[in-house]
Amino acid sequence: IKVRCIFVPDKKFEKLVAVEALNLFTGANEEFAKRAKEYVFYDDVPSSEEEVIRRAKDADGILVNLSTQITANIIEHCPKLRYIGMCCSLYDESSASVDIRCAREHGITVYGVSDYGDIGVGEYVVSQLISLLNGFNGKRWGDHPLELTGVAVGIIGMGATGRVVTRALQFLGADLTYYNRSRKPDIEEQGVKYLPLEELLKKNICVCTCLNKFVTLLHQPEFEAFGNHKILFNTGLTPASDLDALKKWLAHGDNYYFCDNNMALGDQSLREFENVSCFGGFSGGSYQAIIRLTDKSIANVDRFLSL
Repeated sequence: IKVRCIFVPDKKFEKLVAVEALNLFTGANEEFAKRAKEYVFYDDVPSSEEEVIRRAKDADGILVNLSTQITANIIEHCPKLRYIGMCCSLYDESSASVDIRCAREHGITVYGVSDYGDIGVGEYVVSQLISLLNGFNGKRWGDHPLELTGVAVGIIGMGATGRVVTRALQFLGADLTYYNRSRKPDIEEQGVKYLPLEELLKKNICVCTCLNKFVTLLHQPEFEAFGNHKILFNTGLTPASDLDALKKWLAHGDNYYFCDNNMALGDQSLREFENVSCFGGFSGGSYQAIIRLTDKSIANVDRFLSL
């Protein structure tokens, strides 16, 4: 595939380093190289902070993927650094794989990417829920096949992914409610009612958590409110549930849990439960999503160089 390049700034990095495999499309490295006097890229994941420092210590710009944490220690050992490009999702400082606070204190700009893989996540939720309600793959939630029409589904977290899941399920006729830290009037104008968390858990047969990394919202009291013979999706990159509480809930035998990737699963022992589904990949990693991620990662570099 040919990576789209619209504009190359006049300014360049002295040395730009991709400190790990970026998992972008072929051609991305060529575009990054146009934006630096020297460009170095690695096609593996560094094994330690020391290795990251070795790769980045004399760079004024670095590029990272999801796998490597850029800690305060790394930042402090890279005195020339002025730009960190996260070629992956960046929702907020608390969930970032980069110590953004430390970067800011050192005058380093951090850009990340948003809204590139959410459509695939929405398709994953809809496809798996439809399959389970109808029994298309051998397991069926209820006594009879069900359409999504009128099925009660709750969405926890109304960021970009939550909105995509909401639109998809609403189009197919699900009875939707949502919970979020702050009310979303535009979502409510579309007919999706807000409920406090406990009420949402009690009402719905299916709940989908669409939360940032490292946000754990469902603990034992929440699972008790949720009850049994229910369906839970986690679309985040890390577990949204306390693992002990989740295991206890799954042990009931008639509850179903879906997530796409191993990071979201959190504990491989969960695979021992019959009603856990995790295919081990990223539903937001479609061909189209990687195109968007690649283009936005390059655009972030251009935005910084144009400052």
